[in-house]
Amino acid sequence: MAQQRATKRTPEVIERIMEGLANGTPLRELCRQDGMPAWRTVYDWLGADKALAARFAHARDLGFDAIAEEALEIADDGTNDWMQRRRQDGSVEDVVNAEHIARSKLRIETRLKLLAKWSPKKYGDKVDHTLSGPDGGPLEISSTVGVAVAAARELRALRMAGHALPEPDVVNMLPASDTGEDLL
Repeated sequence: MAQQRATKRTPEVIERIMEGLANGTPLRELCRQDGMPAWRTVYDWLGADKALAARFAHARDLGFDAIAEEALEIADDGTNDWMQRRRQDGSVEDVVNAEHIARSKLRIETRLKLLAKWSPKKYGDKVDHTLSGPDGGPLEISSTVGVAVAAARELRALRMAGHALPEPDVVNMLPASDTGEDLL
């Protein structure tokens, strides 16, 4: 039987959408239910109504929190982490159900990764791009150009005084501004 789609925006349809989003249900999943509009229709409604878009964004934020709480519930639920296995001698032993634990881990990681993408400020990793010095103090900026210029000046002064310079002639290898004479 064909699915019944809502094509008209009604308060009841809007409330079902907002309630579902606030509970952490994705919009596409909500829109697959009978009596609900296509997800593209919902986005058309949002584009035409700023107040509805604000309600939608708020419901989504609540839904993100619901998904985070669900991840905690999965992590805290130890049901089926252990299973009983019958030995050849007929005795029963408890063994770790590694497949169930791995599946639970995947469910948690999937939710957390989606939350980090959907709401990076709240659920993403904090990335600090602040430059600072030791112990968070101010950043000290120094330049070796000043040392090189001083060395070049001293070597030129030695050459002018008639002293032999080391090979290769590092004085002439140093880049100088336009004429190079301003270093003296």
